[in-house]
Amino acid sequence: MNPTYNDKFKPFFSLRLFAFVWLVGSLACFGWTPSASADPSPPIVAAQGEYAIEVYPQQHRLHVLKHGKIMKSYRVAVGNPATPTPIGEYKIVYKGENWGPSFGPRWLGLNVPWGHYGIHGTNKPFSIGQHQSHGCIRMLNRDVIELYQMIPLGTKVSIYGHVLGDLNHGPRDLAEGDVGGDVQLIQSRLKSAGYFNGTCNGKFRSDTTVALKKYQRDHRLPPNGVVSFQVYREMWLVE
Repeated sequence: MNPTYNDKFKPFFSLRLFAFVWLVGSLACFGWTPSASADPSPPIVAAQGEYAIEVYPQQHRLHVLKHGKIMKSYRVAVGNPATPTPIGEYKIVYKGENWGPSFGPRWLGLNVPWGHYGIHGTNKPFSIGQHQSHGCIRMLNRDVIELYQMIPLGTKVSIYGHVLGDLNHGPRDLAEGDVGGDVQLIQSRLKSAGYFNGTCNGKFRSDTTVALKKYQRDHRLPPNGVVSFQVYREMWLVE
């Protein structure tokens, strides 16, 4: 039987994960930096509330809304289970052109606090409609060009789903070096229990490992610093 997530803690999964704005110069996707030919767009003053983007990873769909009504819908690729697309509400904080073949002709960066994620094109069009990215949202190149032209900076992007992943499977194991909304959730649980004194930023670093190992010892779990299914269950996040 597949594990199920505890309804008691559903409010945690719908946290509005508002983020910190990136320094534009540090934008990259998992360590990649733009080439010298990258052409960033100038600042744009967004018409507040005119446009919005909704992403549904399980359906591989991105909708563009204007004044609350869907005006365009695109098929996309999203993160794989090991590197999921971050669930939550964000904003487009950067727009750039010519970021290199892997990113297609356009990049729209999101203000996700634990990493560099965006909506971009691809040199792997066969991946569209699948869970194959490292967390970014991939579009066909012609589609991302169209999106880029219509969407201003400041546009809200809502990515829907379960912060612990696909409900038909168990949550992923977490260890030092991982990032994501699930890491942020674990940090929040450790903090509320008095084990973690750091910032719940979604980045699994050494301070999170230390706190987790103490939690594991106190709850008679192997103190290996890995968030396994046993840990999720002990925290009442699964049943």
